[in-house]
Amino acid sequence: MRPTATLESSSSGHRRLDPCTGRWTTRVLPGECYVTGENEVLTTVLGSCISACIRDPQTGVGGMNHFLLPVEPGAAPMADSALGLATRYGGHAMETLINGLLKRGAKRERLEIKLFGGGKILGGNAAVGQRNIEFIHDFLKIEGLRSVAEDLGDVYPRTVTYEPTTGRARVKRLQPLEAPNIARHEQDYMRSVDRKDDGGDIELFN
Repeated sequence: MRPTATLESSSSGHRRLDPCTGRWTTRVLPGECYVTGENEVLTTVLGSCISACIRDPQTGVGGMNHFLLPVEPGAAPMADSALGLATRYGGHAMETLINGLLKRGAKRERLEIKLFGGGKILGGNAAVGQRNIEFIHDFLKIEGLRSVAEDLGDVYPRTVTYEPTTGRARVKRLQPLEAPNIARHEQDYMRSVDRKDDGGDIELFN
């Protein structure tokens, strides 16, 4: 049976059924948010982007987003010119995920939050990943929320695998040679966003 879930801005090509486990795996791309109440696996690849993995342990409802603040390369971290876009896109990504969980029966006070990404890979500009990290920390503080586990920053891209029903998150640090391709995808994502806007435990393994 195809699980009932919500994936914003996606297509069926992001999802596949593992014939060995019988579980669905969904790949969450930049700009997307996925929420599910089923026993499935969510995965994404991060460079400078951030993914928040959030669930309600009591109901088993959980999800993942994937966002990158669309700011000009070289801008000062959280500069006034970037703040409006940061709030609009980063805030939208977080609110979409949290609201999606609440609509499925999750309670705000029970939310378990894990954060990933924000690496220094996008054109060698350290400010991009760092700005994303600063944003997500500020967002949680303002909203009165906190993370239980994080794997943020550093100089490597990473893949994240998340199981909403159990809360298990696995992070694989990728080799530097994979960074340029990931950076190109993120730059494409940033350009597409600009065009639309003209006015707990972490398991690490290598």
